[in-house]
Amino acid sequence: MTRTRIRLAAVAAAWLTIAVAAPALAQGGQPGVAWDSLSQQQQQVLERFRDGWEQMPPGRQQAMKQGSERWLSMTPEQQAQARERWQKWQSMPPEEKNRVRQRWQQLRELTPEQREQLRGAYRRFQSLPPERQQELRERWQSMTPEERKEMRDRWRDMTPEQRDQMRQRMPPPRQPPGGNTGGGGRH
Repeated sequence: MTRTRIRLAAVAAAWLTIAVAAPALAQGGQPGVAWDSLSQQQQQVLERFRDGWEQMPPGRQQAMKQGSERWLSMTPEQQAQARERWQKWQSMPPEEKNRVRQRWQQLRELTPEQREQLRGAYRRFQSLPPERQQELRERWQSMTPEERKEMRDRWRDMTPEQRDQMRQRMPPPRQPPGGNTGGGGRH
């Protein structure tokens, strides 16, 4: 592994720990992780943290260890995607980072049932042709904040059956000229 790849791996591993660092730090009382107890691969991923490892709070060490395990279990494609997300995060203005943090906190506060409903909605959206996704994005973006709130409230108050009925009433995706969708789905 080249030095650049190791550095990128360390950056990505650090980014991955953001998601677990807060809960780990909040638990308190967790035992620390001795540097020598990490595997050679984990040490390579976390090399840039070696000098300050012993001064790191135990919860942060645990989070970093978990992040390195997650990184090492990823495929090269997943690692590349994680690097891209990290670079995107790094380039975000502070206000946007704050919005993302707020949304993340809102997601953490959802019940397991609400999170599963959200995942299902996301999967359904991802299964739509790109043109339909864009159409829905534009429709949402054209709504006023009040219209968006009203839509969310109406949707939240519906039963699953009512939601299915509403989906069926929604106009189908527009077909491009000639009726060829070009496959339209994600792979």
